[in-house]
Amino acid sequence: MKKKLISAAAVIFWIAVWQIAALAVGKSLLLASPVEVIQRLATLVQEQQFWQSILYSTSRIMLGFIFGMTTGVIFAVLAGKFVFFEKLFAPLIAAVKAVPVASFTILALIWVTSAQLSVLITFLIAVPIAYSNIFEGIKALDGKLTVMADIFRVPASRRFVGIYLSQIMPYFRSSAKLAVGMCWKSGVAAEVIGIPKGSIGRELYNSKVYLETADLFAWTLMIIILSIITEKLFLLIVDLIVRRIEKL
Repeated sequence: MKKKLISAAAVIFWIAVWQIAALAVGKSLLLASPVEVIQRLATLVQEQQFWQSILYSTSRIMLGFIFGMTTGVIFAVLAGKFVFFEKLFAPLIAAVKAVPVASFTILALIWVTSAQLSVLITFLIAVPIAYSNIFEGIKALDGKLTVMADIFRVPASRRFVGIYLSQIMPYFRSSAKLAVGMCWKSGVAAEVIGIPKGSIGRELYNSKVYLETADLFAWTLMIIILSIITEKLFLLIVDLIVRRIEKL
């Protein structure tokens, strides 16, 4: 309870700083105030196009995120078990980490349509994050537990849940939390460049073109909210699946 109050106080503090800054600037064209942004967001949520844009971008960004996380986990398991795959994946993961999102986006537009762009970009962002964290978790596994399981002839299913899953899950959760936020940032950035019809990125682009600062902040606030919601929802689903597996 105390942590929640501190978190709420921190949010209120920065909103107050934002409001003071907006008053100091005195021009909503340059910096819209929190009140103006909330009012504009309240207007936008009544429009059908608003929810269509949210559905469009969320479905594609989360699709790329899920595929990326899955691929990263598979790569990490292979690399953790076989040195060959560790060496094979190392240059690829390093390259994907280093290449800027803008470069990926421009190159990707040569291969895919703007409608598919955010899926590909978020996939490429999620893979190295999942791979790096899960691979680190695999390397940190306690070998003594495996030896003990061998001695007591623990069944494969119980060994998987009690030794591997329990130790790797913190790394998976950490990677998921980081990847969701990064996928939303990179996915929307890709949409701003590709400008697919009906996307959040297109709305941000239009806000910039028509100098609608309140709209720009309102959509940005919505992206933050969506990032938090999708992160919590994804981790909740993962926890439910893990609990189901543990009961088997």
